[in-house]
Amino acid sequence: MEGETPEPAAPATFLRGEEGASPESARARFERMIRRVQANVCAELEAVEGGTSNNGGALFREDAWTRPGGGGGISRVLQGGRVFEKAAVNVSVVYGVMPPGAYRAARPEVAAAAAAAAGGEKAGPVPFFAAGISSVIHPVNPFAPTVHFNYRYFETEAPKDAPGAPRQWWFGGGTDLTPSYIIEEDVKHFHSVQKQVCDNYDTSFYPRFKKWCDDYFYIKHRGERRGVGGIFFDDLNDYDQETLLHFATDCADSVLPAYIPIIERRKDTLFTEEHKAWQQLRRGRYVEFNLVYDRGTTFGLKTGGRIESILVSLPLTARWEYDHKPEVGSEEWKLLDTCINPREWL
Repeated sequence: MEGETPEPAAPATFLRGEEGASPESARARFERMIRRVQANVCAELEAVEGGTSNNGGALFREDAWTRPGGGGGISRVLQGGRVFEKAAVNVSVVYGVMPPGAYRAARPEVAAAAAAAAGGEKAGPVPFFAAGISSVIHPVNPFAPTVHFNYRYFETEAPKDAPGAPRQWWFGGGTDLTPSYIIEEDVKHFHSVQKQVCDNYDTSFYPRFKKWCDDYFYIKHRGERRGVGGIFFDDLNDYDQETLLHFATDCADSVLPAYIPIIERRKDTLFTEEHKAWQQLRRGRYVEFNLVYDRGTTFGLKTGGRIESILVSLPLTARWEYDHKPEVGSEEWKLLDTCINPREWL
């Protein structure tokens, strides 16, 4: 795919021509939603950080970019703050033609089924639309958890060599918590917010998406989960599009009420160098998962996307210590045990 072009400021919309023909299309409404959520999250994190242009506090830096083939994005990153070591909130709206390898990364099961139906022949380039918001927030304090959220909307047309197939669309995403220390009050609050949003649509959503989250954020070579989960779903199109658009919107809007109360409680907790070293080891696990298994990272790398945006989820600092094993029964061991044996929090 084409490389990005830096822009001095983000345009009012990244949709143009046919893509932006209808302001009430799912594409246009999803773009407006993710840009609103990006602005809200950044403003709230800056307020927690206490950063202003007058006191020299940490603020978000913004980079806007466009793609010649269609679309663009806005990356906002804060790093080296008092509360947040690194926080990134990115949005992207891209469309064009997806190479076969990227399509297989985006929809492995669908691509495999299509190849089987074609007698093993690989499909050609696929016209696509993809929009999403993705954020990872790494606090300074080891008792304040990392949070990740991502919500996205995809559409694909038929491959170039298979005209006439119907357009496909789906939603994906989720919100998950990665603490270094288990504080049950925090984890239960986080999960209760996710459950409330899910229950407003379908009471089967939370248990289904909670398990999906535990299974997805699994570091296979370690035999452990990345954190204490939340919700996660992908390829979701088993409800009407309008319902799922509202669901994705409510999920994205739930991030601040799920996370900010936890940060406010933990950002000033006293900690030792040993606590910080354990946090750095857990962030090493975060890096391993994102580089080896994360579907969004894989898709971004295979589509030749903006590398700074793709890898912005990585922490500013991390640690790998040879053969580290926490003492059985310690607070560190309790976290590791929970990552190996997921719990029901509600």
